[in-house]
Formats: sequence, structure tokens, C-alpha cells
Amino acid sequence: MFTDWQQALEASDGLPLHPTSTEQEAAAARTLARNATSKEDLVLLLDAVGLPGDDDTLTALLPLLNSPEGADMQQTPAATGPNAFEATALSMYYADHSIAQITEATGLTEDEITALVNAQEREIDAVATADSAPAAENAIPVVDDSVEQLLAWAETHPTAGIRNKAARVRADVAELTARRAADDAQREAEERVAQLTAELEKAKENLRAVKAGAHPAPAAPTPIRAGLGSGRTRQELAAIRTWARANGYRVADAGMIRKAVLEAYDAAHQAPAAKAS
Repeated sequence: MFTDWQQALEASDGLPLHPTSTEQEAAAARTLARNATSKEDLVLLLDAVGLPGDDDTLTALLPLLNSPEGADMQQTPAATGPNAFEATALSMYYADHSIAQITEATGLTEDEITALVNAQEREIDAVATADSAPAAENAIPVVDDSVEQLLAWAETHPTAGIRNKAARVRADVAELTARRAADDAQREAEERVAQLTAELEKAKENLRAVKAGAHPAPAAPTPIRAGLGSGRTRQELAAIRTWARANGYRVADAGMIRKAVLEAYDAAHQAPAAKAS
């Protein structure tokens, strides 16, 4: 117990005596506990500043006593999970408060907060592993709960760590869903391109076949087929094209030559009457 009440008042100096938030009250109570030397001393200090001194609060504060009694309690693991201050620290951590804000509100040091968060994560992982172990051992799939039902349960869980894990899982599921949709669309597009490519190749083959059989050799030259270039040698056709260009006619390098050009060429060269007709 404090030997000088002035020392006690200095330890509690600066603590607001008007109604405060839960976090402020928790920080004030932890400050008093760190300066108290016994349970009785702590009860008196809490009463002096108007803070709760119920059994639950004392149980959470006793490990912080500045005495062998507090040290012994710190070495004994708590079997009931985090106390009120630790629960507040965890809640603030998963709500994205800074370490400085958590320390100010709860009185915990940065190392204590880090150890507390790590322990909480290990506990969550252990629970998840224990829940999934029987199913893996017996190779029996769990069909009672769907993923959506599991996420709905986790999102309303009182433990902030489980709610935070559920939010991460849901974000991952949404990302995977979008990725699968993109992959499906890409695969469909690739299959469509492959199908169109095959159809194009087939169309090219058909075109080549049509071109190969488009100009069958006639049994005998006729005046009509003469207009198509049939019955004339390649050399003669080449000469006709040369003459036609020199005389202002437009002819292609290959293919049919118009009947009017052929007739003009024959007339100019006094072709036989049979061929001119």
C-alpha cells in the first residue's frame, strides 16, 4: 500500500473525474494498478477516483500490481481468455487504430499488444485447424454448411479476429470469382477464334479448288470462247495485251480478254474470217 497519500494522489493526478469513455476508464484503472502494491491498495485507489472496483475488474487488474502478488499472477496463464483491457486492445487493433491510440486507451505497451494479437491469431488458426481435422482424418466431406453460411456465421461472430478473417476470405472469394469469369471469357474468345480460323482455312481451300477448275480446256475453239482467250496460245494472248495497251485499251495482266478487244485486234491484223466471226 502507498505509504504517503500524496504519492497516491500524484499517481492518479490528471485522471478526469467526470464521466469518461470505457477506454479512458480502462486506461485509468491500469495506471492505478501499476502503482498499487496490494489488492486492498488498488480497491482504495479505484474508489478514490470513482472507478469501478467489482470482482471482474479486480481480476483483470491484479496481474498489474507492483508487488510479488501481481508478478505471481502474471506468470499464471489466464484460463478465461483476454481481460477487459486486452479485449479492448484487440477490438481497437482490428478496427485499424494505431498502436499509440491503443496504448493510450488501455495502458498496454507495444510489445504487449503485438504479443496479444499474435496469440489471438494463433488461437483462431488453432480453432480452424481443430474444426477441419476430423473431416481430413476421416476423409468425409462436410456438407452441412456451405461456404456462404460459414462466412455469414463468421461475419457476426463476437470475436473481432474472426470477423476480420471472414472479411478477408470474402474479398478473396470475390477476387477469385472475377478471375474465373475473366478466364472463362478469354477461353470462349480463344475457342471462337480457333473456330473462325478453321472456317477461314476451309473457305480458302474451297476457293483454291474453284480457281483450279474455273477454266476447263474446250474440245474445240469457238468464236464465243475466243472472247475468253480460248483457242489462242499464250504468246498470242500476250501479243494481244501488248497491242491493246498500245492502242488505248485497258486489259488485265491475266484472265479474260474482252471480246471487243479481240475483235479489234483481229480486224487490225486481218485475222481469218472464221476466227473474226
